[in-house]
Amino acid sequence: MEDNPRLAEILLIEDNEGDIELTKEAFEEAKFRNNLHIKMDGDEALDYLFKRNGNEDAATPDIVLLDLNLPGTDGREVLEAIKENSQIRRIPVIVLTSSQADKDVLESYDLHANCYIVKPVSAVKFMKVVRHVENFWVDIVCLPSAVYQRESS
Repeated sequence: MEDNPRLAEILLIEDNEGDIELTKEAFEEAKFRNNLHIKMDGDEALDYLFKRNGNEDAATPDIVLLDLNLPGTDGREVLEAIKENSQIRRIPVIVLTSSQADKDVLESYDLHANCYIVKPVSAVKFMKVVRHVENFWVDIVCLPSAVYQRESS
């Protein structure tokens, strides 16, 4: 993969302070450059994604990390809104949640999540999972945003 000086724009939608801190730490240790944007509820996330209510200049994320259990608009509703919108539906959405319920896994994939990951309980394992996510989705996968960038050049 070619060296790309552009920052990876990552949107973390998570309400758990501890998980936010662990994710920030894992991304700070990343070997690639990234901007981690954090929204703590579904309504804030949708405002950010749809560039409204003070978020008009928000960066379009390359990847969304989404918790399902959020205050206000929950993660399922956020996922559905993303995948129903022709402007942002191609953004990969990685469900990163504590729920192991079969119903949640199936519903997330039915709503077109790109993958579903259950958060490990251990902080060390959680950080390892986040590093694997970043390595795969930024270093290996060809993201739609990279294609758009080449087309506009």
